Amino acid sequence: MSDTQPSPEPQPLTRRRFVRDSGIAAGAAAAGFPHIAGAASNKPPLKLGLIGCGSRGRGAANQALSADKDVTLGAVADVSPGQADAAIGNLQRRHRERVGMPQRHIGLDAYKKVIESCDVVILATPPGFRPAMLREAVEAGRHVFCEKPVAVDAPGVRSVIESAKIAAEKKLSLVSGFCWRYHNARRALFDKVHNGAIGDVTNMFATYYTGPVKPMPPANRRPEGVADVAWQIQNWYNFSWLSGDSLVEQAIHSVDKIGWATGDIDPIAAVATGGRQVPAEGGNIYDHFHVVYEYPNNVRCHLGSRQQRGCYGENHDYINGTAGAAIIARGQCVIRGEENWRAGGELNNDMYQTEHDELFESIRNGDGKNDGEWMAHSTMLGIMGRMAAYTGQRITWEQAMGSKQDLAPDNLGWDDEFDAGGLPMPGQTKFS
Repeated sequence: MSDTQPSPEPQPLTRRRFVRDSGIAAGAAAAGFPHIAGAASNKPPLKLGLIGCGSRGRGAANQALSADKDVTLGAVADVSPGQADAAIGNLQRRHRERVGMPQRHIGLDAYKKVIESCDVVILATPPGFRPAMLREAVEAGRHVFCEKPVAVDAPGVRSVIESAKIAAEKKLSLVSGFCWRYHNARRALFDKVHNGAIGDVTNMFATYYTGPVKPMPPANRRPEGVADVAWQIQNWYNFSWLSGDSLVEQAIHSVDKIGWATGDIDPIAAVATGGRQVPAEGGNIYDHFHVVYEYPNNVRCHLGSRQQRGCYGENHDYINGTAGAAIIARGQCVIRGEENWRAGGELNNDMYQTEHDELFESIRNGDGKNDGEWMAHSTMLGIMGRMAAYTGQRITWEQAMGSKQDLAPDNLGWDDEFDAGGLPMPGQTKFS
């Protein structure tokens, strides 16, 4: 994490170096990246393991198998046999010669068997499980693709930071699922921002206004005999111990761009509002947030998110500086300043594929690409905003990073009873 301190004299936020591996120069972005699948074959074979067989896991596994011709699917893990079988079938149709009949492991501890048997693992389970899985993977010497967010609470973030250090020491490749940092048009735009195209950043507004993602089913649809943990995992998005809430799970992409725009320095504090307007039996997450992040030198960055039907939708970013503005809107990346600029169509790469192209390029080169520092930082920004909204308090970065609140025990079993807690109430919910 950054050790940058507020300047004693008020002046616009000072640009800082790009954090290692978070982006590329505009010229390199324009040139594009080589597709690894087109490279020469007969490289040492690698076994891929998929942990979490939902749609994002299947997509990531397809992209990994497309990135390197000498990778085979060795094993999959999920809590649902049907979901594991669906993933295997989907990947067999796409990559028949390199999927075959992978090992299939079912259960909450099935990830351990995948890590034991594979060289590269994809972590695509609900985020609440991610810190423990990442630690096991790097301690076993595995390369990792880690979906976002990387944790749901501060103890989890601290664990991820330590895991990233272990990966760096072992020269393991660790690539994050914060996909926009792998989109060449946005890489080019943020590179220009960091090199002064709009002067010094003075404020930012990032929006993530959309519809419901995974609505909580009514309580009467819970089958008889299904325990709390099983029911909550089946509806994981609606429970903060599993998803981190809508801010940390989905709007985190916009939070990540706030971190990117400010050079991934630590904010001073956050103040936020949020709540739930659309009733949902049993779940305990908010359906709207507004977070104001306070940075050194009177810079404030705003995040607005909403997940409600029938409302205005937008997923844009507005970055203002002392000499212009950067705007990401309607699929366009634009700089308005002393020199106007717009990203060309050649920069609109498949960012999901690029994540895996660069992961396997790093593995083959042995250079240990490591997104750990900034992926943990962006996740913590989201958690900090959630803390501020839940409590109704101004939360400092030091408070957030030092929080001892662990949202769930590590030893929960599928058939266990577990009270995930009710909906947080600002002014009543306490910071811990």
